Amino acid sequence: MIRVFLVEDQELVREGIRSLLALDRRVEVVGTASDGEEALAAIPAARADVVLLDLLLPKLSGLDVLRRLGAADSLPPVIILTTFDDDEALVEGLRAGARGYLLKDVSLAELVDAILTVASGGTAVRPVVSERVVRGLEAAPAEFPHLDPPDRLTEREIDVLRLMTGGYSNREIARALVLSEGTVKNHVSSILSKLGVRDRTRAVLQAVKAGYF
Repeated sequence: MIRVFLVEDQELVREGIRSLLALDRRVEVVGTASDGEEALAAIPAARADVVLLDLLLPKLSGLDVLRRLGAADSLPPVIILTTFDDDEALVEGLRAGARGYLLKDVSLAELVDAILTVASGGTAVRPVVSERVVRGLEAAPAEFPHLDPPDRLTEREIDVLRLMTGGYSNREIARALVLSEGTVKNHVSSILSKLGVRDRTRAVLQAVKAGYF
């Protein structure tokens, strides 16, 4: 069962999402918070597999929560769950370490699918990876030193990257490409290094910007 922590300031929305998730036996809401400060204090102790995080919160914004948890090296997989389709918020959320971005009008099936995908190491951003988002990342610096000019990705690395774009975990990629999970992990590390990013979400976005897809 996937442990979910929900951060939402509106009580009606928070309880509605909690009630909906209770209908699926694969997930369990293990805690909630109604503002950013409460979330910042409670998330590390909750040991959640996935955090559903609203961006517009009292006291601390969702972006502030992401950044502070990331700086403290205590950031679990996060899906931003918001009312507004905001390009700037999406880009900043992904830069801060979010692995998913969904609007609150998403169906229960889509929400649970995103939770399961992110919990297994994948990403849930592919519906919103677009030219406007890539443009927002143009000014993003590389997260750590990489080859300059960088080596091109190998054909096998591109195969792995395509499956990463689809939100697949290392285990699922290994099964699809008939590779060992360790080999896939090595390919993923090489992809991150060559693209100069630190996580899978940024790798996908940088790959789109670099023209691999």
